Amino acid sequence: MAANDSSLDARGLLAGITGPRDLEHLDATELDQLASEIRDLLIAAVAARGGHLGPNLGVVELTIAIHRVFESPADKVVWDTGHQSYVHKMLTGRAREFGGLRTETGLSGYPARSESEHDWVENSHASTSLSYADGLARAHEQTGSEQHVVAVIGDGALTGGMAWEALNNIAAHRDRRLVVVVNDNGRSYRPTVGGLADKLTRIRTSPGYEPTLQAIKERLTGRGGAIGPATYEALHAVKKGVKDAFAPQGMFEDLGMKYIGPVDGHDLAAVETALTSAKRFAGPVLVHVLTTKGQGYDIAVDNENDQMHQSVPFDRETGDALAVAPAGWTSVFRDEIVRIADGRDDIVGITAAMLHPVGLDAFADKFPDRVFDVGIAEQHAVTCATGLAMGGMHPVVAIYATFLNRAFDQVLLDTALHRCGVTFVLDRAGVTGDDGASHNGMWDLSLMQLVPGLHLAAPRDGSRLREALREAVDITDAPSVVRFAKGAVPEDLEAIERVGVVDVLRRDDDPEVLLVGVGSMAGTAVAAAELLAAEGIASTVVDPRWVKPLPAEVLDLAARHRLVVSVEDNGRQGGVGSTILQAVSDAGLPVPVRVHAVAQEFLPHAKRDVLLDRLGLTAPAVAADTVATLARLAGNSDH
Repeated sequence: MAANDSSLDARGLLAGITGPRDLEHLDATELDQLASEIRDLLIAAVAARGGHLGPNLGVVELTIAIHRVFESPADKVVWDTGHQSYVHKMLTGRAREFGGLRTETGLSGYPARSESEHDWVENSHASTSLSYADGLARAHEQTGSEQHVVAVIGDGALTGGMAWEALNNIAAHRDRRLVVVVNDNGRSYRPTVGGLADKLTRIRTSPGYEPTLQAIKERLTGRGGAIGPATYEALHAVKKGVKDAFAPQGMFEDLGMKYIGPVDGHDLAAVETALTSAKRFAGPVLVHVLTTKGQGYDIAVDNENDQMHQSVPFDRETGDALAVAPAGWTSVFRDEIVRIADGRDDIVGITAAMLHPVGLDAFADKFPDRVFDVGIAEQHAVTCATGLAMGGMHPVVAIYATFLNRAFDQVLLDTALHRCGVTFVLDRAGVTGDDGASHNGMWDLSLMQLVPGLHLAAPRDGSRLREALREAVDITDAPSVVRFAKGAVPEDLEAIERVGVVDVLRRDDDPEVLLVGVGSMAGTAVAAAELLAAEGIASTVVDPRWVKPLPAEVLDLAARHRLVVSVEDNGRQGGVGSTILQAVSDAGLPVPVRVHAVAQEFLPHAKRDVLLDRLGLTAPAVAADTVATLARLAGNSDH
């Protein structure tokens, strides 16, 4: 399929939208048609490409209203959890490029500054928008700008502590032009958890709130007429009393922020009126918008798992995946953690709003009182797990590798400093591909190397994952980490022998080269050895299994070879290869080390195999570099 599929081209009114100003003169009927066309393109594009469907279907009217009321890019619109920015992309001149969504040369699945002046923040991690917005609003204040900043947060992001740190600062300044839009769909991947979620849910579900509000609206507008700004103010005053009667809704106003809402997020006129009212205030305003994830596509709305939060390519008539994916690494963990929990009552699970994506759902189904979803709050997850360990439990914190970056301080000074037995299971480690720079899990091996006492395993296949997980939960006096890649699990790669804790995968006679394959790159190391053998170069291939602390056997083996070559899909600085290099130097071994790893840069979105090829993390590239290195070594010895 070509990068931009013409069958996914924007049509109708949407094809004529080159920027937000094209929305100004559309009437109500045309706006309804536009919303319908946007949903059609969303469903068609994500069905073909995969991506975040549910969140974007839920913000169609909200996004149209934002771009009709505010003047992007002069007014700065910041999207939290940027996976809800597809509609924003369409309305800012990129609808015609939507056929190339999430392809190597096509549109990113998140805001991208390189794509448009309307994209201010390339965030795909949650709970950050309010801090960006606070900073932008402060900059406006310093420069005398009268423009607005609009931060759209929701989809579970208000469960993150960083959002509340920002709100605390935003509310302290009454004269900044900052509008916070809470897109309240009651969910992240799954229904949102926590006290704040409960408070918002009481408003959404109150049996008396909406009928009373509708009755007031009809009385003020003559049954269904438009609400003008003056009328809206009168309605809002009445709503304040209604809110207080049905749910405690003063928390935002108690912070010092003007509160407008809740507003039906799929009533375009109502949302636009609320935003227009918010725009008139000089200080920070919070607009509470109620939306339904997957709106307009019943298959998504009815999907209880995640309302098609993130989908693989699917049949739009049925919602079924177009291809059955082979068993993935996550499924191996999902099954094994249940087996372990069956035999150990002290095992508990923790997820940061991603129960199904990280594979804790089966554990939660069988032992619902032993799995805790803390919301999008990775820092809290880690320190809470530490408290659980202090209390005699053994927590397993399942999280995407890239999200552990957010809780490094907690791993270091809360878990490791106290020598607590917490196991971190890092899904999507290494190069992940389509989701772009922020989702590549290429930092964990480097960051975790800095943590004293921590044990880190990088299993190469499903059997080794099960083995490492059982070994990890047996460690009670230090944190342990098990990391694995995204996607299909390779066939088991059996060792010919085990030396200490190190698996030997291949050993030629009189080997010159020691190839160290880390985790999912072990197969690449074996394939490189086969290519070297064809060139008459003998080698030994090993998988350390546990890469921190570095097994002493790796150094023993290094001393018997002429060259050490390491291969990993982690950043070059501070990873396993650089650790081997340092250890070889410290031991005074006269053996050069070649480190093959990810360039320390932010990678563009593309398929994993495409990125690995570009990075030289393939068997042919490793073998060619090894041959060239041996030739240089031979040349140097001749001199």
